Amino acid sequence: MSTLTARLINPLVNQFLAFPPLANWAKHQARTMMIERAESIGVPWRAMVAELRRQDLEPELAKVQNPDIQYPGYYLTSFHAYAEGNLGWEPATEVEVAAYAVHSRIFAETHKNGDAKLRQSFHQVLQSHLTEVPQGILDLGCSVGMSTFALQDLYPEAEIIGLDLSPYFLAIANYNTRSFPQRQQIQWLHAAAEAVPLPDQSLDLITLSLVCHELPQAATIQILQECRRLLKPQGCLAIMDMNPQSEVYAKMPPYILTLLKSTEPYLDQYFQLDFAAVLPQQGFTQISITPSTPRHRVIVAI
Repeated sequence: MSTLTARLINPLVNQFLAFPPLANWAKHQARTMMIERAESIGVPWRAMVAELRRQDLEPELAKVQNPDIQYPGYYLTSFHAYAEGNLGWEPATEVEVAAYAVHSRIFAETHKNGDAKLRQSFHQVLQSHLTEVPQGILDLGCSVGMSTFALQDLYPEAEIIGLDLSPYFLAIANYNTRSFPQRQQIQWLHAAAEAVPLPDQSLDLITLSLVCHELPQAATIQILQECRRLLKPQGCLAIMDMNPQSEVYAKMPPYILTLLKSTEPYLDQYFQLDFAAVLPQQGFTQISITPSTPRHRVIVAI
């Protein structure tokens, strides 16, 4: 284990978060900090969320929800300071503004465009590895569709599917397609990434944007196996996520690290997972791991 990884998996921080009152306090602080940051950079968190909540979103939920879904146990926990995790309207209506806030400080200048620049940096690395334009794309863990819409902008002729376990997230994604006819071509799929209801070898590209750090290791490995099944020969898997080797995390103050870990229950497992070793075991080759921002990396495998 690297020194950086050992620091991130800090026993004192974990002991602190194991005490429910302290963990709840940390979650509250993390949430408050995000809202204040969003408002300070010109993202009207409260107004944007209030506008979404005034909409009749239940019909959107009915359109995308799979009533037969079996939620894995790891998913039924608190994420991102929400007691209901990802299974509710509050987290769903706040995903977009939270992304603007969290990603606003990735680059030197604090700015609401940090999220867009993060996705652009991912796509630049991805495109440098692709020899052909993908026609069939699956965006795993698509949330409210921000990553999926960015892929559609990049590959407007492709057939794109956005998959997520939260029907509430998918309902927001579907709602956000109303004013954009091209967006309506995206198919939203309510399913687990470990068991995708699509045929073998049917896809050219599978992406996971900011997903793996929210998974236990066992789930990540199962998903990699499923990606191997779904991809055509020479198909591409692309993962964009936090970079455990980033100096940003090495220098992160203990207080901020505690707030981060309070909202990410599987962060320790993610930082300990060696993708360079795991991917070949699942049948992937030509593996590259490239830093894409001061905090993120892109993993590409064939």
